[in-house]
Amino acid sequence: MKTFSIMGKYVLLRAFSLFITVVIAVYLTLFIANWGGQLDDARRSNIEFDVTMAVNANPANHALPSSEVMKLIEERVEQEIIRQGLDRPFLIRSVGYLGEALSLGLGRTEHLTSDSGSRNVRNVLLERLPSTLVLLGTAQLIVFVLALIVALFLSRRYGSFLDRTIIALAPTSAAPAWLYGLFLILIFAAVLRVLPWGGIVAAPPPPTTWGYAMSLLRHMVLPVSAMIISSLFSNIYSWRTFFLIYSNEDYIDLARAKGLSPRSLERRYILRPTLPPIITNFVLVLINMWMGAVVLETVFNWPGIGRLFFQAIQLNDTPVIVGTVVIFGYLLALSVLLLDFAYAALDPRVRLGAGGGKK
Repeated sequence: MKTFSIMGKYVLLRAFSLFITVVIAVYLTLFIANWGGQLDDARRSNIEFDVTMAVNANPANHALPSSEVMKLIEERVEQEIIRQGLDRPFLIRSVGYLGEALSLGLGRTEHLTSDSGSRNVRNVLLERLPSTLVLLGTAQLIVFVLALIVALFLSRRYGSFLDRTIIALAPTSAAPAWLYGLFLILIFAAVLRVLPWGGIVAAPPPPTTWGYAMSLLRHMVLPVSAMIISSLFSNIYSWRTFFLIYSNEDYIDLARAKGLSPRSLERRYILRPTLPPIITNFVLVLINMWMGAVVLETVFNWPGIGRLFFQAIQLNDTPVIVGTVVIFGYLLALSVLLLDFAYAALDPRVRLGAGGGKK
C-alpha cells in the first residue's frame, strides 16, 4: 500500500512538471504564431478588407452618400475588432489565449473546416485525431513486437549470416519514413498499381462496416510499411545489443550452470532487466514518429493531425496551428509520463523515496 502511495505521488509530481512544460511550449507557440503581436496588424487589415467588400456588395448601400458608406464601414470594422479582442494589448490577450488553448477552446478556425462543415477548432482537431492514432498506433505496435522478437532471436544466433545481414541494414533507419513512403508509392501504386496512392478509404466510402475496414487496412499498408522500414532495423540492432550484454553477465552463467532452461533464462534473467532500456528506446522512437507525422501524412494524403498542421501553416490559420501544437504537446507529455511510470515499475534498481523522486 505504501509503495502504491509513493508511486501515485511520484506520477502526480511528474504529471505536474510535464504540464508546466506543455504550458511553456504552448505559450511560446502562441507568441511565435502571432509574431509577438505583429499578426494583429495583418488581421486588422483583413477585417477592413472583408467589411469594405461586404458593405460595397450590399445593394442597399449603393444609394448612400460616400461619407455615410465610410462611416458604416468604420463602425463595422470597430465592432469586429472589439469582437475579436484586437482592441486589447497582445500580452493581456495571450494569457486568455493560453487558457483557451490548453482546454482546446480555441473558438473558430480562420480558414479550415471539418468534414461536417464545422469551423469550431476543437471539432476540427478531434475529427482528425483518431486517424493519426490509428495509423501511428498500428505502426508502433508492429515495430515493438516485431523488433523484440527478431532481436531476441538474433541474440541466440550471434554472428550468423542472418544476424550480420539484418545488422547491416541498421543504417537504413537514418532515412525518414516519408522518404520510404515516396519509394513505396512509386513501386506499388504507380508501377504495380496494387495499392492506393493515399487517403484513408476508397472514394466513395464502402457502405458496409466490413468493406470500410478492409478499405482502411488496404490504405494503411504503405504508410505503416514506411514507418516500419524507417525504425525497425535500428531498434533490432539496439535491442539485440542489450540482450547480448545481459546474457554475458555472471549471474546468467551461474543460472545456466544450475541447469535452468534457455527459455527460463531469457524470461527471468535477460528480458526483465533489458525491458527498461528497451522501453526508453521505444518511447524515443515513438516521439520521433509523432514529430514525423506531419510530413508522412502529407505524403500519403492521410487526413490526420499532421496533415492538418501542414494545411494550417499554409493558410496561416493560427487557431488550428496552436491547437495542433497543444495536441502534440499532450501526446508527447503522455508518452514521457508513461515512460517514467514503466521505468519505475520495471527496473528494480529504481526506488522511489519519501520525496517521490527517483534514487
